[in-house]
Amino acid sequence: MDPQQDPYAYCSSLTRDQWAWEFLRRNPEYRADYRRFIRLWHTLEAEYGAPPQRDFARWKRDPRAYGPLPGEKELDSPSGELCLGEDDRVLIECWMGAKWGFYKFPLDPERPDPPTSAELAWRPPPATAPRAVNDPYRVDIAFDLSLPLPPQLESAKIRLVSRAAELRRAGLPAPMHVSSQHVRWTHMLRLLDAETGRELRVIDTKQGFAASNGVAGHGGAIDVSGAIVSDDQLFVLSGYGMFGQMPGNVLLVYGIQNQP
Repeated sequence: MDPQQDPYAYCSSLTRDQWAWEFLRRNPEYRADYRRFIRLWHTLEAEYGAPPQRDFARWKRDPRAYGPLPGEKELDSPSGELCLGEDDRVLIECWMGAKWGFYKFPLDPERPDPPTSAELAWRPPPATAPRAVNDPYRVDIAFDLSLPLPPQLESAKIRLVSRAAELRRAGLPAPMHVSSQHVRWTHMLRLLDAETGRELRVIDTKQGFAASNGVAGHGGAIDVSGAIVSDDQLFVLSGYGMFGQMPGNVLLVYGIQNQP
């Protein structure tokens, strides 16, 4: 498909890491950090040169070559190890990676092409402290690998279900799981801002509709075709009665409201 006709055609072949980049590059805080970082980087290069002519001896003595960015504070929980320079200070490019969770040199969010594995590698998430023994959301379950696993798994399942019931009785929110939420998820349509990822609107399609042909319509599960965008219109087939899902009989068409 012509990229000029479908600017998101490239998404069909993205890897997991490239999808993560698509979200990060739309993050307004990362975009602001990158603008400040790259201005500072270009200033340093103007003074000390770019590789291979860079004057590293002078560069590493400049306090601007180290994080945090001007106006930022030190990282409370950096992601992964830090690359330290003079006096155990963090190099500014590594400070960016530790803040936003990647290795390699910070990437321009305006770049047109998805990064390759040679350009971007994600850091492991920071370790979290274990929950206290008396934390209501902590459940310790042990398995004996010398014994058959199926009955142990069934016992663990019963324990988790019981803990969820205990939380509800205590007035605490129980963890959501697929079996309790999938019915709702399959008929909800969420509209997101393409630039920021912010949720703009949630539409529950499980409702009655006055169809254009006069037939009584009712939405249900969104499954068989998903949502399709064509020009300024969004087409959603709501209703799919297979595999225990919610039946329905409507093709919903949404358009952009003309501004006065």
